[in-house]
Amino acid sequence: MALDTIIEFKKASIFQEDNLVLADVNLKVDKGEFIYLIGKVGSGKTSLIKTITAEIPLKKGEGRVVNFELHKLKNKQIPYLRRKIGIVFQDFQLLTDRTVNDNLTFVLKATGWKNKQEMKDRIDDVLDKVGLKHKDFKMTHQLSGGEQQRIVIARALLNNPDIILADEPTGNLDPETSDDIMKILFDIAATGRAVIMATHNYSLLKKFPSKTLRCEKTRLVETDHTSEIDFDSLME
Repeated sequence: MALDTIIEFKKASIFQEDNLVLADVNLKVDKGEFIYLIGKVGSGKTSLIKTITAEIPLKKGEGRVVNFELHKLKNKQIPYLRRKIGIVFQDFQLLTDRTVNDNLTFVLKATGWKNKQEMKDRIDDVLDKVGLKHKDFKMTHQLSGGEQQRIVIARALLNNPDIILADEPTGNLDPETSDDIMKILFDIAATGRAVIMATHNYSLLKKFPSKTLRCEKTRLVETDHTSEIDFDSLME
């Protein structure tokens, strides 16, 4: 794996239980790349993301993620792999009975942080990156949907991951708020992290063009320009 390559698959097959969803996957993602993952429901987008995080084991072919070999991965290695990956969900998965600060502190403690000042500094840093430094005292249910998604992104950044995986991060947001989230994600990629975003919001691809991978008929196909994408066929 080249020095700047953060994810690489060679002749990999992605399975959902015993069903083949993607065959002969050859993929290379470098640091600082922003990549869209598109395709119809059930085409393999989420299965590919779950394979990257080792939630789905790689049974055939080779896969390397941040120097972990997925095809040889032992169970005890999985937590260390996942600390290198930040995940942004569509449905937030925030603890609604706690403040923003308590949500982020919970994650830091769960991943081994102990020093209170270091935790405070890290939380201030990630909240600053998403423009919510002065909302740390708020209960998460008091925040708008866009603010909650910013907190989710801040949470994903806590352990300084090499990769951000965003699964439909704008799915529940209005267009203006979606644009704000996209700008944050592109800023994150500009800091040298790889960002992979699965989406059905094809207007975003036109507004924020970037490298695009399409899951289609058990294949992962790279599309360099959004003008080549038949958006209508993906909406079926």
